[in-house]
Amino acid sequence: MNGKIEQLRKILDDSNYTVALCGSGMMEEGGFIGIKKQDKAYDIENRYGYGVEEMYSSAFYNTRPEQFFEFYKKEMLHNAPRDTASGPALAAMERAGKLQCIIDSNIYDKPRRGGCRHVINLHGSIYQNQCPRCKKKYPVTYIAQARRVPICPSCNIPVRPMISLIGEMVDSQNMTKTTVEITKADTLLLLGTTLASEVFRQYIEYFTGRNIVIIHKQEHYLDKEAALVILDYPMDVLPLLGYGEEINA
Repeated sequence: MNGKIEQLRKILDDSNYTVALCGSGMMEEGGFIGIKKQDKAYDIENRYGYGVEEMYSSAFYNTRPEQFFEFYKKEMLHNAPRDTASGPALAAMERAGKLQCIIDSNIYDKPRRGGCRHVINLHGSIYQNQCPRCKKKYPVTYIAQARRVPICPSCNIPVRPMISLIGEMVDSQNMTKTTVEITKADTLLLLGTTLASEVFRQYIEYFTGRNIVIIHKQEHYLDKEAALVILDYPMDVLPLLGYGEEINA
């Protein structure tokens, strides 16, 4: 591992512009089991009587808001991944000038909550909620603590979590920003994801830089195309770079 950490540090030190892509493995390291995982999806369908694809959708939010929020609060909010060392480590890399942008496909905003500033939340964030009509914003606690459906008192309609639900298009501005950042990148860090990612694959095609680094617990045959692969959770690797220690020294 020491040799790979030194190799990673050299790649980062030599990089003119580094972008990190944060995938589902960043949630798994915090104990979150993805709702599309076969066993989890089967369990959810048994308990709610509907499949994940149906419940986690804008159509379900619009037509069955009480059932949507029962599912959303229990499965997405109350079972949120715990904080890990990855967020602060990424923030330390950012402050040290080793990381210029983080693109997060998860909805829990872990990098920003760990102290990162330059973050694109590709699929939105559970911390952004607003009324579809008057656009008043509500904290996530308002959603989580609602007895049934969180209602905007002014408009008497359900508050909308500003996340991309299944079947919805990703915000076009976020797509454009992501493409621009990857085009500028000299080094691309794939954290908790691989080159075969359904979410990131279309964006990775725009990468024309020097090095791709993968830090992911699960191996994939496409990994051989990367300059460096570390088969571990990012939380067990990124702090070893020591950028936070240098800043505090």
